[in-house]
Amino acid sequence: MAEVVCGACGHHNALGSNFCSSCGAALDERGVDSTTMSFPVEELPSQEEEGLDEAELPHGTGILLVRRGPKAGSRYLLDKPVTTVGRHPESDIFLDDITVSRRHAEIRRGESGYTVSDVGSLNGTYLNRERIDDGPLVDGDLLQVGKFKLMFVSSDSPESDG
Repeated sequence: MAEVVCGACGHHNALGSNFCSSCGAALDERGVDSTTMSFPVEELPSQEEEGLDEAELPHGTGILLVRRGPKAGSRYLLDKPVTTVGRHPESDIFLDDITVSRRHAEIRRGESGYTVSDVGSLNGTYLNRERIDDGPLVDGDLLQVGKFKLMFVSSDSPESDG
């Protein structure tokens, strides 16, 4: 039986309910709470590359590889001038979790490489475990958005002989 979970109290309600039968909180039409919860930054253990061959990437592009979170293993090609990251369904990288703001971050592709910017998220955007407003992305960087841990991989790695 399908249910809607109340974002305020966690009570399971019948699908199609407009209000929580336990606390009376309004449930939106999709049953998703529209608030963002705070989430602490977790330490990431050192991890080896997951066998991604940079030669497979088009020259001058990068990807984000989800290392931890509900979409672990997913890969997102960063082939647009601006890639949006957030919980809004129209985000280029849609991360459906309450720890992610609807508009959380933007990744920009420029002549000198990629940069990431936090766009006013509640929980912040972390680059290599440091909270940032914006900063450059280099091959191997670890990005945290909510509880998602993503690794940036670039076809133009500084270590490349190219």
